[in-house]
Amino acid sequence: MSAGTTGPPDGGAPGNGAEVMPLWAYTEKAYLDYSMYVINDRALPHIGDGLKPVQRRIVYAMSELGLSAAAKFAKSARTVGDVLGKFHPHGDSACYEAMVLMAQPFSFRYPLIEGQGNWGAPDDPKSFAAMRYTESRLSRFAELLLSEVDQGTVDFAPNFDGTIDEPELLPARVPLVLLNGSTGIAVGMATDVLPHNLREVASACIRLLDEPRASARDLMDHVRGPDFPTEAIIVTPPEELLETYETGRGSVRARARHVVENGEIVITALPYQVSPARVLEQVAEQMQARKLPMLVDLRDESDHETPTRLVLVPRSNRVDVERLMSHLFASTDLERSYRVNFNVIGLDQKPKVLGLVEMLSEWLEFRRETVRRRLTFRLERIDDRLHLLDGLLIAYRNLDEVIRIIREEDEPRARLIERFGLTSAQAVAILDLRLRQLARLEETRLQEERASLGAEREDLTRTLGSRARMKTLIKRELTEDAETYGDDRRSELVGAAPARAFTAEDLISNEPVTVILSEKGWVRSAKGHGLDPESLSYRSGDAFGAAARGRTSDTLLFFDSTGRAYSVAAHELPSSRGQGEPLTGRLNPPEGARFVAPFLATADATVLLASDAGYGFIARVGDMATKNRAGKAALNVPETGTALAPSAASGRSRIAAATDQGRLLVFPAADVPVLTRGKGNKLIDIPARIYRAGEERMVGAVAIAETDHLIVRAGARHLRLRFRDLAAYLGERGRRGRKLPRGFQRVESLEVQGRPEPPVTSAGK
Repeated sequence: MSAGTTGPPDGGAPGNGAEVMPLWAYTEKAYLDYSMYVINDRALPHIGDGLKPVQRRIVYAMSELGLSAAAKFAKSARTVGDVLGKFHPHGDSACYEAMVLMAQPFSFRYPLIEGQGNWGAPDDPKSFAAMRYTESRLSRFAELLLSEVDQGTVDFAPNFDGTIDEPELLPARVPLVLLNGSTGIAVGMATDVLPHNLREVASACIRLLDEPRASARDLMDHVRGPDFPTEAIIVTPPEELLETYETGRGSVRARARHVVENGEIVITALPYQVSPARVLEQVAEQMQARKLPMLVDLRDESDHETPTRLVLVPRSNRVDVERLMSHLFASTDLERSYRVNFNVIGLDQKPKVLGLVEMLSEWLEFRRETVRRRLTFRLERIDDRLHLLDGLLIAYRNLDEVIRIIREEDEPRARLIERFGLTSAQAVAILDLRLRQLARLEETRLQEERASLGAEREDLTRTLGSRARMKTLIKRELTEDAETYGDDRRSELVGAAPARAFTAEDLISNEPVTVILSEKGWVRSAKGHGLDPESLSYRSGDAFGAAARGRTSDTLLFFDSTGRAYSVAAHELPSSRGQGEPLTGRLNPPEGARFVAPFLATADATVLLASDAGYGFIARVGDMATKNRAGKAALNVPETGTALAPSAASGRSRIAAATDQGRLLVFPAADVPVLTRGKGNKLIDIPARIYRAGEERMVGAVAIAETDHLIVRAGARHLRLRFRDLAAYLGERGRRGRKLPRGFQRVESLEVQGRPEPPVTSAGK
């Protein structure tokens, strides 16, 4: 069937009475129906009671089970079973999770459920036990939702199978939509209402009742801002909060509360919905990544009496605590921003975004209607009772005749109605009297009750007929409820400068460090120079490659086999406690290139660069540095050749170069040119024909000072030559050099030992 063509849904002949519509129209209608269901019946709270349908059904089901705040705890599985079986035919896990949320004091500002057992923890709110293990009952605060539910205040509707009725809303005595807040994602919209303080919100409602034209700025004299379940500090400026309350959209920033005790930083409160374990993990990750050199330790000293106590130990008392905390606020969950979107279901059953004034005004309209229905319901009950009392008093005034009629007449109810002009209800009430209620004192009690009800009826009638009296009643009830169920603000509002993370320059310290590079190109660093790099553990199939020693403030260069130089900050490297990270995650070397060695020195220091073709030059370290991930071309290397490990040249007076055929040449360092890039000059002579054939290559070129020793390695053997021993190998730069002693005809590498320490390389590198 082509698009837009109509026909019967089942493929049969049209005209059988079924509605026929195009497929696109059916799809659109189905999606819109689903969207409205999600919006109204699942994701968004109602402005009246501030609850989503599943929350409302849980609270009502618990009240029907008699699980009040004074009752014994009952298994949560019993409540969930009642909710699913009677009101909410959905998954039990989702229902139980909604129930848990209402019982967690770190999730709800005013929990509606009191739990026994494991109901989760701030570290992991979803670590609660299964519903067959936990027990629950309604909290005392839930009375504000249920105390008037049976007084005609709300409409009831059939449940999903039409067997029983359930309330469409609960008659909230306070604006719960603002108190506990709510989050939800619907179709095409979402809601984010933050929790607030009951006393402040009630005070704002009273102000709005007295001054219906009050602005958001006026109401902020009472509602100063959100009030989270935790005691974190709100640092959003008042101007931003005002804009948020005026428009119903915005954001709020909260940060942890901390104090300094004996030189240690103690965090005593975290922002709303922040896990202490996650904060410690974030700080530990930065410490491991060398991004917090001013911290030496962190501890979690939280316990039952002190739910939040995280301790950060600075390196010394000279650490700027406020600057450190500013960095942590900017880089961890110690400061969090919360989105505000006051999107709720209004009294017209439509979703809308409301500002603070509009939200409280609409809730007060809901409350007026609730109180009116409650008073009307009570007035009707009083009228019914007065009607019965009138009949009972007639009976007491004619007691002997009433007794005779009851004893002698076959139809006493009809006879009573005929004899005394009673209604059927009055006659039934008389017939239901017990003998002991016929005493004269009982008549006195009935007369007193009639007088009391008459006075109450008059008061109710006057209240229902007067807006001023109705307003006074609502204000009095709000004040009483705020005093009974409210508490002091937890989240203090303070002015604070925006958090600022440390820059790379802030973190650089002047400490000894050893940088280790593996054969496969994995890099890490260790404090100090006493570490043996070859003793570390390496990944399977990997091994120690090279190392460089220096200070964290030095320039760190990596050279690859193609002669390119790369810059990396030494303090950003991972710790040697792990196995490091691949350099290719930070740098982009050419395809097929491998990293040969790191080099760590000051920017003014010089380094000897050489290729295995026997050419090289001396370069300034600062000229090699670059921020480009692809590196910087430094040494020109033949197509089939490779760059060798660099050697420190500063303060060295001689250069030693050796080939794999056992030839060693030593010459003055002054004979080597200083360049910024290029091929360099010939250091040791390797005939081109022999080099191209791969028969001989230079395996190392190092600069040596008078205090250094030269180590020549050939397999498992090594030859140690002191500076004065090198005189036997002195010659002009670019010569073939002299043969080393027997047993060193297959030289693998050259190393220098002395001060300052050069890069450490393994055999063959």
